[in-house]
Amino acid sequence: TTRRPLRVAVLLSGNGTSLENLFEHIDRGLPAEVAVVISSKAGAYGLERARRRGVPAIAVPRREHPDADRFNDALHAVLDEYDVDLVALLGFLSLFQLRGRYEGRAINVHPALIPAFSGRGFYGRRVYEAVLAAGVKVTGATVHFTDDEYDHGPIILQEAVPVREDDTVESLAERVTAAERRLVPEAIRLIAEGRVEVKDGRCRIAPEAAREAGS
Repeated sequence: TTRRPLRVAVLLSGNGTSLENLFEHIDRGLPAEVAVVISSKAGAYGLERARRRGVPAIAVPRREHPDADRFNDALHAVLDEYDVDLVALLGFLSLFQLRGRYEGRAINVHPALIPAFSGRGFYGRRVYEAVLAAGVKVTGATVHFTDDEYDHGPIILQEAVPVREDDTVESLAERVTAAERRLVPEAIRLIAEGRVEVKDGRCRIAPEAAREAGS
């Protein structure tokens, strides 16, 4: 039986370059479709990227909700309308509450090798500044299943990125972002193919041959 494309809801807060990257991979055969894009900021350009693709684009402004619980009430109300298989946090700056509905069905991308340089307050430029200030020789990018903590949950994929002696925030960010662009579509592909299993808090990825033999 042919699987239907994985229906993905993308949550974002900004420009939506990771969303555009996902669209491009879908154009090239990634077995997924973007069912809805939700932004925590009304003016986020990611909403316009979605509209250009004919994808429902909905703003749920964080500032219009008095607390995280009310904000997540609004997020879940939108998600309930779209029958999504996976929620992808791609540059989403608020905590998404799973609420017993999305365990193992929500992923996040982070511009460092979790658990390093991660958690509340570590996002965007702040991550790269912290990496350079610490003098570490290697950083990278991580895609992981989310839980109810910032940048925490079973790790699906990571890619290491060397830190060069002459790196600036901008040069380091460029290489880490390139790693993110590879990791997010690959993680979604693995999930769509049913090859990712979470056991004892760790992700195990089945080889393609093993998956095919068991199908």
